[in-house]
Amino acid sequence: MSKIRLLTYLAPSIPAGLFELVAAEIEAAARVGVALDFETSVSGPTPEADPFADDRADLAFVCGPSYSLLRDAGRAVEVVAAAPVFDDPRNAGRPVYFSDVVVRRDHPAQTFRDLRASAWAYNDRQSLSGWFRMLERLEALGFGRDPTAFFSSVFASGSHVASIDLVARGEADVSAVDSNTLLLARRHEASLAERLRVLESWGPSPVQPLIAHAALPAPLRERIAAALLAMADSADTARRLREFGVLRFAPVEESVYRLPSPESVSGARPVS
Repeated sequence: MSKIRLLTYLAPSIPAGLFELVAAEIEAAARVGVALDFETSVSGPTPEADPFADDRADLAFVCGPSYSLLRDAGRAVEVVAAAPVFDDPRNAGRPVYFSDVVVRRDHPAQTFRDLRASAWAYNDRQSLSGWFRMLERLEALGFGRDPTAFFSSVFASGSHVASIDLVARGEADVSAVDSNTLLLARRHEASLAERLRVLESWGPSPVQPLIAHAALPAPLRERIAAALLAMADSADTARRLREFGVLRFAPVEESVYRLPSPESVSGARPVS
């Protein structure tokens, strides 16, 4: 195979530059050309919009629920055994992330229950951190899985970065966002620390996987995983990874991406 097609559903919430760096590293280390593409309308595919069946991609970075959806529908997909470790101290060197519930600094809510009748923004309904974790939290509190029965309004923003902006500008009361996205947003916009606070944090969850069409030869999948796992071995590449908040790539097991997630949001932690 002379060229593979890499598609990411995770930008702009995770910067496009990270995927450009990954594509270049795969191309150099795995000895195969890489054509990178972006899907920004949703954080992961459904079986009805399967990029592998549609011959759009050979590899794809997706939010975790999409892997289970595709597998449950009988689609031939595999997890590439390498995933990014972001430098949030809570991650403790693991390829995980959290769902951070953000409100404005002056919002009166002290607990999630205080958010009743608030306006909830979410990135999209394929998102684990932005949508499914919220449904699970409502259910754990005894409100069922219908957010319209708890919030005054529920609407899609299109991305975690858009959700953060809506809450910061007061156009939404609350959102649950990818903690790694929030980490990067705070670093790039210092005023967010003064404008927003995290009410609760849910997780950790396995970080978003890189999945492959099973038709991609196993030796090539293994070379790709090895290329990712070795990225931080180069001082220059490690420096560039850190620009995107990534320490390195670490091995992952396919089993952690099977729904339901192995870790429940019922242990949600308040954040002061």
